[in-house]
Amino acid sequence: MNSSYISHLETPIGTLEIKADEENIVSVLFLNDSIIETENTNAVIEICKVQLTEYFNGNRKEFDLPLKFSGTDFQTKVWLQLQTISFGKTISYLQMAKNLGDPKCIRAAGTANGKNPFAIVVPCHRVIGSNGDLIGYAGGLWRKQWLLEHEGNLVKQKSLF
Repeated sequence: MNSSYISHLETPIGTLEIKADEENIVSVLFLNDSIIETENTNAVIEICKVQLTEYFNGNRKEFDLPLKFSGTDFQTKVWLQLQTISFGKTISYLQMAKNLGDPKCIRAAGTANGKNPFAIVVPCHRVIGSNGDLIGYAGGLWRKQWLLEHEGNLVKQKSLF
């Protein structure tokens, strides 16, 4: 990925690495190790950091950022579909596939969901199993649970009682 700019944001659930070109965010991803590249920020990254901070502070429910999608046509279609899932709501992988027009594309849609380059901003964490289970989050299921709880959407938890 040829990104001209990079910055990091410490969040309650780990460090986010934000990459951008001159005009667009090209990725927002969780770092799972401590290797942090040298900061080289720009205006669009700073706007992204402000919006993410507002989200984590509970003051933002939608993002208004210029995103540069870099994937297949199908992946882009999935990522655009993810942006229609409202704050505090979830859908199942099956429902996502149906929304894309083909219930049989559930696995492909799930795979594209997992390759989403915009953690939180494109809310792939809002897609859950049909039975309410938290499944499939590239940032880790503990982060997915935190994000859904943060958004006030307590997913059905299995109980022993």
